[in-house]
Formats: sequence, structure tokens, C-alpha cells
Amino acid sequence: MSLYVDIEKRCGDFLLRVRFETENEMFAILGASGCGKSLTLKCIAGIEKPDTGVINLNGEVLFDAAKKINVPTRKRNIGYLFQDYALFPHMTVFQNIMCGAKDKDKTREYIERFFLKGKERLYPAQLSGGQKQRVALARMLAQNPRFVMLDEPFSALDNYLKTQLEREVMNVMESFENGGIFVSHDRNEVYRLTDRIAVMEHGSIVDIQSKHGIFDAPKTLAATLLTGCKNITRLERRKTGYFALDWGIPLSGVDAAGAPDTVFCYAGVRAHFLEPVCAYEREVENVIACEILRVIEDTFSFIVLFTNRAVEMKTGYAVMTYELPKEEWQKIKDKPLYLRVPADKLILMEK
Repeated sequence: MSLYVDIEKRCGDFLLRVRFETENEMFAILGASGCGKSLTLKCIAGIEKPDTGVINLNGEVLFDAAKKINVPTRKRNIGYLFQDYALFPHMTVFQNIMCGAKDKDKTREYIERFFLKGKERLYPAQLSGGQKQRVALARMLAQNPRFVMLDEPFSALDNYLKTQLEREVMNVMESFENGGIFVSHDRNEVYRLTDRIAVMEHGSIVDIQSKHGIFDAPKTLAATLLTGCKNITRLERRKTGYFALDWGIPLSGVDAAGAPDTVFCYAGVRAHFLEPVCAYEREVENVIACEILRVIEDTFSFIVLFTNRAVEMKTGYAVMTYELPKEEWQKIKDKPLYLRVPADKLILMEK
């Protein structure tokens, strides 16, 4: 199932300008709250009407502003899981799912599949947020939509139930050949559940790549931040090469990374890619003499917050993050810390 979207819609001072296409895949839109993710889905579903543009699903025009085509929501047959669940308050769990399934046996199957056994006679007001979300997901999938859209489907779930439902969604999507769109602000969710990821910022898509590509080499600062990179620096191009303004070091490996006329504005490195070196190696390229500010114990690792002790804190150099397994931290915690930024792990951005 192919989907082509090229639309604009203005809501007050906010302008949504989105163009993308997807075919037979789970496609993700990753972005912060308020960036336009949900508005995009509502335009595709027919709940909101774009000002201009085209929406085409598998060769069928759902919306075309120039040709005055706007297929009603009920005729688009797109399964849409809302953030607020949109359950019928006067119907029980069984009745809500039955609205999609149209069959009692199928309804029971979905009740079992989505861990709702024993809740069949309850009304939405009697359910927790996670239970409501499961009912909404079951109702959506039970209606056999030709395309599905999931808007933050796991936001109200505890970790255990989230893991269970993620597996169920994976199983369903593997058997659902038409593909769909998964919207989230959680980078780990989109990485686990989708094939290709679009990063959205301020109403526009700023980067689209495979999930591996967008985590290995995001093209923009927004994409780098949203994919979880904690160490970012502005770059300044000098006669001797690039200087990392927020890390306080000359940064080798940047000039060779792009075309001769490429100018990089930012660089980043993920917290787990930093490499500890011995004190006698501190003159090696890209090494930071660390002033440790705080050490935080996480579940399976230590997180070290530090800055470059070779410069004065008052100059505003960035606090950086180094993450490593607990057993590795025990080996080095009592020694001066020097960390190298590997040139081959740098994320370089032009904007």
C-alpha cells in the first residue's frame, strides 16, 4: 500500500508543510510535542482539511485541493489510533471492540490478544489509561483497515505492559502487509517498530532516512537531538581546521568527511562512543581532559557529566555526557579522566 502526502495547512501562527511517501512499510514520524505530528495524521484521515496539496493512497486520490476532492473520513478506511483513545463512553469494552470487529467471535479474539479478558463489561470511565488504549488499538485493528496510523500508542502504559503490547503490534504489523504510520517522540520506540523514519520540526520534515541511517548519520541538528545524541558542539572553521567551540578542542576528522566546499556547522558524538585514554595519551587528537561534575548511577551503567577542565567554566563550554557499563567505570573511576572523541563516530551537520 503506497501513500503520498504533499500538503500545507495553517493553524493560526503554525504552518504545517509536509511532503513524504511510503510504500508497504511501517513509517515513523519522530518529533517533539507540538511539531505537527498529530495534525499530519488528522489530515491524512480526513479529520482536518489541508489548505493546499494532495493525499494519494494506493492510487486513489483522498484529497486534492486544486481538483476540490476531499473523500470523507468514513470512506477512507484508514485505521487511526488517537492519543485520547476516542472510545464510545456509553459502550462497554466488548461493544467498543465489536464496533470494529462486527463479529462476536472476532471480538473475543481481540479481547484475548490485547489482555482485556475480565474487562468486557466495563465502560471507558472504569478503565485505566493503558486499558483504554488497548481497547482503542483492538477496535482499530479489528475493522481490517487498509492502512493504519498509530499516534503515540504506548504513552499511557507501564514498562511491562508496553513491552507486551509492542510485541503484539510487531506481530500484527508483520502480518499486515499494507504498512502504516507510527508517530512518537520516543526514539527507541520508532527504532524498534519501524523501517524508515522522518524527523519533524516546527511543522516540516527535516530528515528522512532508514532507521539505521538516521541514527548513524542524522543530517540536521534537530534530527541529531531527537535521536538522542547528548553531546553537541558548534563548529568554527579556522585556518588550521575545525574547532569545537563548546568542547574547547580542535577537532580532527571533519575536513575529510565532506566535499571540499562543504561547511559543517555542528558536530555530535553519542555518549557511549567516547573512549577513555591514559594520561600519557592526552596529546592525542580529539582528547578532552575531563572535569567531572557528577556521576549518576543508572540501572546498568554509569553516566558521567563532565566539561573540559583545560578551559574556564565561566566561558560557557558545554556539559558533556559519557555513558559506560558499571564494571568499566569501576576500573577507571579513581584515575584522572581523559576521553577521546573518535573521528569515525562524529555526527557532522551542515544545519
